[in-house]
Amino acid sequence: MKFDTLQQGISFYENYARVSGFDTRLYSAKKRTSNGKISLKYCVCNKEGFRETPRLQSNCKEKRPITRMGCNARITLKPINDQDNYIIFSFHEGHTHLLTTPNSAHHSKQSRNLTLAHK
Repeated sequence: MKFDTLQQGISFYENYARVSGFDTRLYSAKKRTSNGKISLKYCVCNKEGFRETPRLQSNCKEKRPITRMGCNARITLKPINDQDNYIIFSFHEGHTHLLTTPNSAHHSKQSRNLTLAHK
């Protein structure tokens, strides 16, 4: 697929994730050293990777629950020939965890938005 901007590509994957039953986060970007433009942008499942071991072994009073499960689902966006247009360079669909059901989708991080009246 081709997108006019990087934000359109990210929004597409976020919408796909919401419908599929998982949350996303922006992982990293590789930039070219010659002109400083982004050459690759990664958008991953929010359960991608594992928590750092020093945080697990710290002596804090309240331990945070483990949310990272090593999920490999991601999308990689790449610009087309130094333009502002982006294409999907790679797409990995497999998850290592259960996906959210439609009945509990309103609990996901991306669905928890406050309206102006609630603010």
